[in-house]
Amino acid sequence: MLKIGKFILSSCATNCYFVYEEGKKDVIFFDPGDRGEYIYEKITEAGFHIAAIYLTHGHFDHIEGCNELRNLTGAKVYALDVEKELLEDPAINLSGAFGSAYTVVADGFVKDGDICTEAGMTFKVIATPGHTKGGCCYYFEEDDILIAGDTLFEESVGRIDFPGGSASELIHSIREKLFLLPDDTKVYPGHGEATTIGHEKEYNPCV
Repeated sequence: MLKIGKFILSSCATNCYFVYEEGKKDVIFFDPGDRGEYIYEKITEAGFHIAAIYLTHGHFDHIEGCNELRNLTGAKVYALDVEKELLEDPAINLSGAFGSAYTVVADGFVKDGDICTEAGMTFKVIATPGHTKGGCCYYFEEDDILIAGDTLFEESVGRIDFPGGSASELIHSIREKLFLLPDDTKVYPGHGEATTIGHEKEYNPCV
């Protein structure tokens, strides 16, 4: 059975998740906010080890702890292949506009539909363009868990007014991909509270 932990970091109150098997110490970390050293210290104090780092997208508030956390843990960083440009360009990942320019060079890239296994945990990559061109979600089918990034929020959706944003693509991603998942799938968004696919299908006014 999988468990999920969460940090809320950055000036944007970004949800930074780690997923692990109950009783085991290896975790997969998603979107390490802006405080890599802090995450490392807290994770280590709790007796966990970060096996890999996955990014839902490349905006500054989700990635600025990435390089530090990678250096401290040796964990490799992965993102959707389409997101490479945004990760490596501070003008479009918004770090330059909201503070100091910041870039991440991923160790590897995943593609839509890929099945990934890290530390014995398996999940599917679902490309969900709209918030960014290379935004994606990670779906743990056996445990009905979706790490949704800034694609889908509780009764809301991610912004589409940043570089690479598209309202039509975002709505398509949610309706034609995420809303095909089981209604009881628990959605863990990049900001705000967790929800379910069933709740969003019924109550989300944006889609």
